Amino acid sequence: MGLLYFLMIALLIMSLIISWRFKSKFKQYSEVMLSNGLAGKEIAEKMLADHGITDVKVISVEGQLTDHYNPQDKTVNLSPDVYHGRSVAAAAVAAHECGHAVQHATAYSWLQFRSAMVPALTVTSKYLTWVLIGGVLMLNTFPALLGIGVLMFALTTIFSFVTLPVEFDASDRAIAWLTNKGITIPQETETAKSALKWAASTYVVAALSSLATLLYYASMLLGRRD
Repeated sequence: MGLLYFLMIALLIMSLIISWRFKSKFKQYSEVMLSNGLAGKEIAEKMLADHGITDVKVISVEGQLTDHYNPQDKTVNLSPDVYHGRSVAAAAVAAHECGHAVQHATAYSWLQFRSAMVPALTVTSKYLTWVLIGGVLMLNTFPALLGIGVLMFALTTIFSFVTLPVEFDASDRAIAWLTNKGITIPQETETAKSALKWAASTYVVAALSSLATLLYYASMLLGRRD
């Protein structure tokens, strides 16, 4: 248990550092303007068109770093800084989100697997916290409840790890398209790679943190049985 405590604290600190570093890098790269002057919206629409995708809309959503692709209504949702931005950071994020749209259009296996997990995960997330709290409080009288909580948490952990190849692949598609279509010059491409690398690192830490937390609850349950 002592080692797990140390691991969880270390991952928490690492998560805070990486999150701060990512936001710092994004702010820095947002000040590096694209040589071609294209806005994030224009880049997204061009990438979709180049892949023959005509049924996906590019829209603006409120907030900062709220960019995402919604497979339900087929929309690429870009935050104002990305939608209107003409920076390397805006280009990288816009292309990355379109990478998810391309994954959807080409039936990318890992994206399909993750999407299939969403309904179960939605239900699980509603009750997970209460099941874990109840399981810890009733560990000596009803350990099976914590066992259910561990299984539920295992689902969220698996989802976190399944997300990794989806995110990495979307970034690879984004960089390949930006490069092959000449949207970014070599120096801008390296900056875009760095921006997406820092974004991906937040998912890696989140997955590791989820695994550490899962092991913590599992060891608590197994310790009770011993």
